[in-house]
Amino acid sequence: MAESTRRGRRTDPRGHWFLVAVMMVLVSGALVFDGYVTGVQGETHAAPPVAAPPSAELRQIWRSGPVLNLTGSRPTSARLPARTVALTFDDGPDPRWTPLLLDVLKRHGAKATFFAVGARIAENPELTRRIVAEGHEIGNHTYAHADLSAVPLWRLRLEASLTQKVLAGATGLHTRLIRPPYSSTPDSVTAPQLAALRALGGEGYLVVLTDADTKDWSRPGTERILQAALPRRGRGSVIMMHDSGGDRVQTVAAVDRLLTSLSERKYRVTTLTSALGMPSAHAPAGPADRVIGAGLGLAQRASAAFTGAMAWVLAAAGVLTLARLLFFLVLAWVHAQRARGGKRRLGRAPAWPSPPPVSVIVPAYNEAAGIEATIRSLVTTDYAGVVEVIVVDDGSADGTAAIAGGLGLPGVRVIRRPNGGKPAALNTGILHASHDILIMVDGDTVFEPATIGHLVRPLADPQVGAVSGNTKVGNRRGMIGRWQHIEYVIGFNLDRRAFDLLGCMPTVPGAIGAFRRSALASVSGLSLDTLAEDTDLTMAMCRAGWRIVYEENALAWTEAPTSLRQLWRQRYRWCYGTLQAMWKHRHAIVEQGTFGRRCLGYLTLFQVVLPLVAPVVDIMAIYSLAVDDPLPVVAVWAGFVLVQAFTGWYALRLDRERASVLWVLPLQQFVYRQLMYLVVIQSVATAVLGVRLRWQTIRREGTFATPASHHR
Repeated sequence: MAESTRRGRRTDPRGHWFLVAVMMVLVSGALVFDGYVTGVQGETHAAPPVAAPPSAELRQIWRSGPVLNLTGSRPTSARLPARTVALTFDDGPDPRWTPLLLDVLKRHGAKATFFAVGARIAENPELTRRIVAEGHEIGNHTYAHADLSAVPLWRLRLEASLTQKVLAGATGLHTRLIRPPYSSTPDSVTAPQLAALRALGGEGYLVVLTDADTKDWSRPGTERILQAALPRRGRGSVIMMHDSGGDRVQTVAAVDRLLTSLSERKYRVTTLTSALGMPSAHAPAGPADRVIGAGLGLAQRASAAFTGAMAWVLAAAGVLTLARLLFFLVLAWVHAQRARGGKRRLGRAPAWPSPPPVSVIVPAYNEAAGIEATIRSLVTTDYAGVVEVIVVDDGSADGTAAIAGGLGLPGVRVIRRPNGGKPAALNTGILHASHDILIMVDGDTVFEPATIGHLVRPLADPQVGAVSGNTKVGNRRGMIGRWQHIEYVIGFNLDRRAFDLLGCMPTVPGAIGAFRRSALASVSGLSLDTLAEDTDLTMAMCRAGWRIVYEENALAWTEAPTSLRQLWRQRYRWCYGTLQAMWKHRHAIVEQGTFGRRCLGYLTLFQVVLPLVAPVVDIMAIYSLAVDDPLPVVAVWAGFVLVQAFTGWYALRLDRERASVLWVLPLQQFVYRQLMYLVVIQSVATAVLGVRLRWQTIRREGTFATPASHHR
């Protein structure tokens, strides 16, 4: 990759962030809307009565009939004529109970008035149309079953208006009747309820209370419901029942018996307006309200479907994540037992008859800050065989080649070449290497004296084509460094133990890896096709039939990014390059062997799909904390943190690291995790849009630099 490209103008896509923001707004809106209509935040509960002397108007209401006209300056009311009953049902329509009640009414030739909740109308538009088509009447029961005496005026108007609109969308009608939730008989009206009734009258509604509140919602038994509903001494009556909100089998049975009894007593059972001799409560809705109502119903159903689907997705994601952690823990334990017992997956690895000579290739681009420490760590190895160090300067502009050449260390060669990118530099080093065992190490990485020996040992098995070492973060001070330290130990090294056993190692890291020359030749060396040349190379070797193993004792200390910006650039390149490699090797899924299905399936699920849905997880968690009982969310989060902490403790124990660093793990959930899934979103957008990402270099701090090197 040309240096001008490295330094050139950014070509990263940015417009998708607007789409992501819009999507987050839509997701938030869907959650809020669904929460509103399902009662998480929309439904209120009846306010306790306020002890205060009743006004003259309130006393008048207490003595009035159940149908109130509060549109004028003075309230008026009406009662039903003798031997006339208006059956009313609240809280529906319900897809289970409302059809059963409609069947009972039809069988007895009776009509009723259904005070429907707007949200239920939106959920069941066909059922609402059936109610109207069978000659019944619909009244307004608010949109979210809110206690209108406990909400501000704007909310009262909104509740009534939304219900009218969704009714218009479902049936093409408006209604003039309304019954406030938590209302009952006129003599139970409180002062706050009277204020709400006044406001409804001001909106032009006829307010309907009841003569007989059966309290069937409490399921007192069919007989008690029946006795509460039967009119006394031939009087007319408005009877309140419910067709939703729970098990209504008692209500259905009571209505059947009630209608039989009323028929025997020569009662007329009809709609409320018909009982009062008034015109129908229904009026045609305008075209605008019909369109808005249909859209409102569609939006509610979509919100409900989305919320339900996401609940299943989140449950599945949680189960998969937990299962992965536990499964990888078991595999890591098995790997540690075998490795420390001197055994490999296919049996005990053979030993080299004598230490083979090794060529170490160090590609370097502007690595002046740390190149000296890297070279010195390679030269001071305790490996008994011959070690050749080849530093390939890839067109550095900071004197990297001069520093490397000026050290005058035995066995070190410096090759200068024009800038062409890391894969080209590595291929140059391979071409000039003298030996068949090749070790590749980044210019910011330091080996321990025993590292080369540990890397070379597994290659005594002729089936092993490459060995992944154990990369550790050297600059782990500070929060960002500690987060990366935990990620390297848990997310990288623990996973590689499992990948070793499963035979699906996706990456031998560029920081530390040993290769057999014949294995590299079998895949034509390193490719320039991707930005994750190490992942691309590893996948190619696995497809060629080579075993890739992990050596826990081959330690290398690398310099990690020290700022969020630098971390973003590094992980963006890694993620985008991994996506490139996955796409390049996608045909491995249908090839013989399990590598493609295991490796690509795992990467797709856990490194692409789940991170893409992670923002929705966070939004749903925040929403639940804000409007619902926060305890389940906190409990789930704490449970996952505990599982991660245990996993981290065991991974640190396997790596012989201190567990005290785990205190930063809970904090990792609030910055680092979000950064990582945003990287995946950016990478996927870059890949989908076909943008060619440039190489993202990061500024080196010289973590391992010797004092002398600071003076250069």
